[in-house]
Amino acid sequence: MANRLFRTKSIHHLMDEASNSSHGFKRTLTATNLTTLGIGAIIGAGIFVLSGQAAAQYAGPAIVISFIISGIACAFAGLCYAEFASMIPIAGSAYTYAYATLGEFLAWIIGWDLILEYLFAASTVSVGWSGYVVSFLRDFGIHLPTYLTAATGSILVEVPKVGWQQLTHNLTQALTSQGINVDNLPHVTAVLNLPAMFIIAVLTVLLVIGIKESANFNNIMVITKVSVIIIFIAIGIFFIKTANWHPFIPKNSGMIGHFGWSGILRGAGVIFFAYIGFDAVSTAAQEAKNPQKDMPIGILGSLSISTVLYILVALVLTGIVSYTELNVADPVAVGVNSMGQGMFWLRPIIKIAAIAGLSSVILVMLLGQPRIFFTMAKDGLLPPVFSKVHPRFGTPYVSTLMTGSVAIVLAGILPISILGELVSIGTLLAFVIVCISVIVLRRTRPELKRPFRTPFVPVLPILGALICFIQMAFLPLDTWLRLLIWMLLGFIIYFSYGIRKSKLRNIDGNTKQ
Repeated sequence: MANRLFRTKSIHHLMDEASNSSHGFKRTLTATNLTTLGIGAIIGAGIFVLSGQAAAQYAGPAIVISFIISGIACAFAGLCYAEFASMIPIAGSAYTYAYATLGEFLAWIIGWDLILEYLFAASTVSVGWSGYVVSFLRDFGIHLPTYLTAATGSILVEVPKVGWQQLTHNLTQALTSQGINVDNLPHVTAVLNLPAMFIIAVLTVLLVIGIKESANFNNIMVITKVSVIIIFIAIGIFFIKTANWHPFIPKNSGMIGHFGWSGILRGAGVIFFAYIGFDAVSTAAQEAKNPQKDMPIGILGSLSISTVLYILVALVLTGIVSYTELNVADPVAVGVNSMGQGMFWLRPIIKIAAIAGLSSVILVMLLGQPRIFFTMAKDGLLPPVFSKVHPRFGTPYVSTLMTGSVAIVLAGILPISILGELVSIGTLLAFVIVCISVIVLRRTRPELKRPFRTPFVPVLPILGALICFIQMAFLPLDTWLRLLIWMLLGFIIYFSYGIRKSKLRNIDGNTKQ
């Protein structure tokens, strides 16, 4: 049994698969496309929401240091991903890398785990997208029914349609000032988050139509949000008050994680979610024109550009407004407000950029998951239906539709807090396994051609795995319990189906490298 669980897939067989055009995918993506895919996945809720909230609650202006720490941790994992992506340009991402190094059972674990990263991340970000769209429409006097814009079962307050601009920072205080008792307001129970479900449905259809069309849409979204972010940075520099940066590292309040250096480290763990997505580039390997060269560029390029933008936005944001005022859902908009009435025109543009940014994140997450399903089905671990490629569009349309359908349901009924924690623990586990896999393959197959080599092996991968595991350890206990339940379900599927249908079931003939 042990031999069957830890049988590995031949690297040469994987290379043959990568060079074989029979998979049906169209190789249309350039290094620029891959870089924008990565930026599209990374820049979203992190820069428009988490930057301000983490500064207000944990690190103060030193949130800049938190971004640097978290970025370094992701860079370690990114370098490991780049080596594998250039050496094994297959759509399965970390699943494929584990299959080639650690064995089938661990490959199944990471493949099942990646569902938490990609599918659940699409649902998570769609909930954030819904919030920004509802807020944007409200600015123009369009009020969507409250019970159709939140997770099923959420208890919501029906707020009167007055004073929305005044309610931005402190809803309760603003209502009280108008003589309204919050406790006496009518309450409703949410039914579905329809905006979140809508955006997933639209992007799922786009992904079925074609990868090139999807990449073009993503390019437009990335250009939009990056342009607006650069505008915010360029204008915001002139409104910086250096007094807001003092003290740069606020004194610890006496509680671990509440300012001081412990707060910086806590902030780094919280904003890790902001970097999730660069690894999605590796799922498009079989659609890249020159994967050996372009995959490392796409992964490391998108991570580098996003990190620089994160740091600059954090510096400007905490410079133009006190970090104590940033614990809101739209901290960048608060920063614009602090610039004065003359800059109010920038507020709706910021919201448009946020909507565009979140749209591209959802797109890339929905793009990555079906391609992992595709590879797992080709290996026999999932039913063959998941490996069907559309004869005209050249996309894995069945798995795309299935992914989109499940994501729609999750987005409609689950709150963003539960979804976000599951995404974080799933991604961190994937990063840990990829870092370990690089070390294993360097020891077992040192002769293999590596177009890109991770530097300082094994030190750098060990650091990457260690930092990611530490961040996992500090996640809430209930998140770990949900992960264990999810993995138990995966074990049941593997031992009842995957292990019997695996195309590597002939051990003697297939585990030789």
